[in-house]
Amino acid sequence: MNDSASEQSVVNTAPMNTASAGTESDGVRGRAGAAIEAALAGAEASFEHPGDGHYVVALPGTHKLNTACSLLVGDHTLSVNAFVVRHADENQEAVYRWLRERNARLAGIAFALDRLGDVYLVGRIPLAAVTESAVDQVLGAVLDAADSSFDALLELGFAGSIRREWEWRLKRGESTANLAAFERLRPDVPSAASGDTDSGTDYSAADSDGADPDPDATR
Repeated sequence: MNDSASEQSVVNTAPMNTASAGTESDGVRGRAGAAIEAALAGAEASFEHPGDGHYVVALPGTHKLNTACSLLVGDHTLSVNAFVVRHADENQEAVYRWLRERNARLAGIAFALDRLGDVYLVGRIPLAAVTESAVDQVLGAVLDAADSSFDALLELGFAGSIRREWEWRLKRGESTANLAAFERLRPDVPSAASGDTDSGTDYSAADSDGADPDPDATR
């Protein structure tokens, strides 16, 4: 009889535990959202709020002029996701090796590839650890990693496109100021194969599928 009473007690209290867990989870998610909004307000960051618990922050840089970083509050973690550059046109293995080596020096975030080979920075933070300071730190880490890696990734993965851009601009007498980071890819003499039908405006951002990168647009 005592065993039966004990089993009945467990069954009766189970729904109460579930409800309590749900309330606690909502509270943790609410505190995480409040911490994110406080961090963004403190940093005077530009951001969009496309849905409940979802924030897309614009991080201005020097080499990569803007990095869009998504912060998504889940049931248990805050997911961090930021696009860096589209899949490399060439030297893919060298790009992947560079990313693996760089990951060894990162903390809290890491470079990752999607199914198309596009490069992202990703991370996860337990909701209980999401504070205003933690959000500020992870956004700073994303900005630093994206901005400091951008030129190296372009040079490794899009060298041919950048050389063609150099040739076109030199041939046409166009400004090459935004190609300064890629001086080593500058041709000694513009290629005779670069006809007048080529156009610098044909080079699109490295974050648009299937197009050569114009460093001016990708920043």
